[in-house]
Amino acid sequence: MDSYKKIAIIVAHPDDEILWAGGTILNHPEWRCFIVSLCRKSDPDRAPKFSRVLKDLNAEGIMGDLNDGPEQFPLNGNDVEDTIMSLLPAMNYDLIISHHPKGEYTSHLRHTEVSRAVINLWNAGQIKAHELWLFAYEDGKRQYFPIPIKRADLYFPLAVDIWQHKYDIMTKIYGYGKDTWESQSTPKDEAFWQFTDSGKALNWLKSQENNESISVI
Repeated sequence: MDSYKKIAIIVAHPDDEILWAGGTILNHPEWRCFIVSLCRKSDPDRAPKFSRVLKDLNAEGIMGDLNDGPEQFPLNGNDVEDTIMSLLPAMNYDLIISHHPKGEYTSHLRHTEVSRAVINLWNAGQIKAHELWLFAYEDGKRQYFPIPIKRADLYFPLAVDIWQHKYDIMTKIYGYGKDTWESQSTPKDEAFWQFTDSGKALNWLKSQENNESISVI
């Protein structure tokens, strides 16, 4: 990872970048991170907080305004892909980080849609990157707060000070109270599935979509 310089982090919502990868970002201040949140640009509460988070991380970023209403009806996949393409300032990266196609908890449709779009764009060569990392978490179908998957390709325990900084972003910048789901679920370790071949990533995506019981390897 010492050679990584240009990183794109593509998430559904402002705060996903911190919940699932904040410690990893903080551990690599040498990375030039560009963070894309596809939803909530018009949210008068979350949008300005996202800007403050970018400053705290010394990162750049942008927000889109895909529908994120409580009804959570499915979005057209082409619309999600087009939104990503319109927001990314460049198409060449050392590393892309994004959602798992089944999400990080049970469940959020936008996480799934963003993951699918990112994998498709990478496979089509519309976004170029040496590697793709997808968040690796599970919640036992809502039996507990999301936890990192220890058998994932990459597993990073976070030092106490790094986790505290991550937690402070969630509670002091994003403003989640200590009793909220977001603050209680903030992982102390982080994990990712790692892909270096876009074709294999696409085949893996199809296997996830075709067989809900398939194990991730």
